[in-house]
Amino acid sequence: EAFQLGSSWRSMDASQRGRLLSKLADLVERDSMYLASLDTLDNGKPFIQAMFVDLQGCMGTLRYFSGWADKIQGRTIPTDGPHFTYTRREPVGVCGAIIPWNFPLMMAMWKIAPALCAGCTVVLKPAEQTPLSALYLGSLIKEAGFPPGVVNIVPGYGPTAGAAIAEHMDINKVAFTGSTEVGKIIQQAAGKSNLKRVSLELGGKSPNIIFPDADLDFAVEEAHQALFFNMGQMCTAGSRTYVHEDIYEEFVSKSVERAKRRTVGDPFDPRNENGPQVDLDQYEKILSLIESGKNEGAKLECGGAAAAEKGYFIQPTVFTDVNDNMTIAKEEIFGPVMSIMKFKDIDDVIKRANDTSYGLVAAVYTKNLDTAMTMANSLQAGTVWVNCYNRIYPQAPFGGFKSSGLGRELGEYGLEQYTEVKTVTIKLQQKNS
Repeated sequence: EAFQLGSSWRSMDASQRGRLLSKLADLVERDSMYLASLDTLDNGKPFIQAMFVDLQGCMGTLRYFSGWADKIQGRTIPTDGPHFTYTRREPVGVCGAIIPWNFPLMMAMWKIAPALCAGCTVVLKPAEQTPLSALYLGSLIKEAGFPPGVVNIVPGYGPTAGAAIAEHMDINKVAFTGSTEVGKIIQQAAGKSNLKRVSLELGGKSPNIIFPDADLDFAVEEAHQALFFNMGQMCTAGSRTYVHEDIYEEFVSKSVERAKRRTVGDPFDPRNENGPQVDLDQYEKILSLIESGKNEGAKLECGGAAAAEKGYFIQPTVFTDVNDNMTIAKEEIFGPVMSIMKFKDIDDVIKRANDTSYGLVAAVYTKNLDTAMTMANSLQAGTVWVNCYNRIYPQAPFGGFKSSGLGRELGEYGLEQYTEVKTVTIKLQQKNS
C-alpha cells in the first residue's frame, strides 16, 4: 500500500525523501557503536572493523544518496512534428533486497539507500546468520519518520523468505548479493514470475597482480589485507595472487612472515585482526578446501588448520606453488587462505587472470603507467584497482562481469537500477523552436 498512487510516500517531495535519508544517517551515526556490536556478535568480524569500516560505509552511502533524491531528472527531446516529448524517471516500484552475512548492515544500505532515494519501497531479507543489525535498523527507519510500509524487514531462510521475494508477483525488482549459484536461482525465479528487474552482485575469484617494479613491502601488506580482511569472507578477496618471477621468492617470504603475525581471537579484543568464521558450515568448507590444496600438491607455507579448540577460528593460511588448475585456484574459498602464483610476463598474466568464470574485481601493483593502463584495459572485471585494494566508494559504481553479476550498485549507475524511464509525447497546436 505504501507504493500506491496518492500514498504519503508517493506524494512526498523528493527533497523530503533526501532529508529522511539524511536523518537516518544521523541516527545510524548516533547508534553506530551498538550497530557495530550487533554485527560483530552475529558475524564474528572484529569490532574495530565493524565500527570504522562497515559503519562508516553505511553512513557515507546514506548521505550520498540523500543528496541525489531531488536530482533524478528526465530530458526534453526534440522530435519531428507539432509535439513536445520528454522523459521522466519513475521509481521502479516495490523492491526486494536479499543481503548476505559478510557485511550485514553495509549491504543493507547499498540496497535501501538508492531504492528510497528513487522513491521505491523495500522488502529487505537479511541473511539468516546475521539478522540483528537489520532488525535494529527498522527501529531507526521508523524514528527517522519514514511512512509505514516503506521499508519492511523480513528475516528468514533463503529457500522460503528469499524465494518468496524472488517469485512474488507484486515485487517489481529484486537486488541480491551472494553466491553465483543462488543468483542464478533468483534470476530464474524472476523470469518465471513477473519478469521483475534483477541486479546481482555475486562471487569472485579475483586476481591481484604484483609486477617487479612495485613497492614490495607496500604490495605485500596490500595483498595480505586483500585476502585476510574480514577473515577472507569477501566477494572481492584477492584470492589469486600473481607475483612476477623476479620477486616471487622475496614476496613469498615476506607474505608468510606477515600471515604468521596476524592475530586471531576474540573479535571484541582490539589486538585481534581476525575473529571466527561466520558459522560451522563455512568453517568446515574452508578446512576442506585447505585439505584439497595439500592433496593437489600446493606447498603449505603456514597455517592450514583450526586456530583454537573451540569456535570457528582458522589459522591464516598461505599456499605457494599453486597452479591455475588446482581447486583452491578456481573455487571461491571465502576464507583466510592465500594462494601465491608465479608469472613470467604481462601477456601470460593477462591470459591467466581472465581465465575464470568470475569477473568482479582485479588489482595491479606497478610504478609503470603503461603497464597499469594496459592491465586496467585488459582485465575482465567490473573494478580494477591500481596500487590499492578494496577502495570502494558510494560515488563509484560497483559490480561484476561474467558470472560475478548483473547491473551495478552505488553511484549514479547504481541509482538507475531503481528507476524506469517513461517517455511522454504531447500534441501541440503549434510548435516553436
